[in-house]
Amino acid sequence: MADAIAPDTKDWTWVIERRCPECGFDASQVTGDQLGALIRAAADPWTRLLASPDANVRDTPDKWSRLEYGAHVRDVCRVFDDRLTLMLTTDDAVFENWDQDAAAEAGNYALEDPLAVADAIQAGAGALADDYDEVRGDAWQRRGLRSNGSHFTVLTLGQYCLHDLAHHLHDVGAQVPER
Repeated sequence: MADAIAPDTKDWTWVIERRCPECGFDASQVTGDQLGALIRAAADPWTRLLASPDANVRDTPDKWSRLEYGAHVRDVCRVFDDRLTLMLTTDDAVFENWDQDAAAEAGNYALEDPLAVADAIQAGAGALADDYDEVRGDAWQRRGLRSNGSHFTVLTLGQYCLHDLAHHLHDVGAQVPER
């Protein structure tokens, strides 16, 4: 059993307004028509990152391994695609709470098959990117509300998600995609 990771209690919604000082990614500059390609680009390195025989090894006990980050990225793609679909089909959508730390524990991220996770990242990011590629016109301004009260539009939800994907590449020492 892997050591417990301290829960991330930060509210990261500010990343839709300015550059992240940790990873350097500036999601606020991403336009809707760029989201699909950038989501795919953020998913691409995971196949290589998870092919390594030590993908499940933590560099330090208090930081996830590449495998654990990869499993989280896979789930991020699914959760955000579900949220995007909800926003596009429901007026003033309200998102169910998603506790990423509980998901990691319940999913036993550290024990997953790295190659299966890599494949699932590609499939999930591909589906999410395809769905963003289909957004047109006023749909970019459709609104959603997170359980903590944070408001998003379809565009800012995509920017927020893209930062998450880029930031986790930074977390594992991989290149963050350029805009």
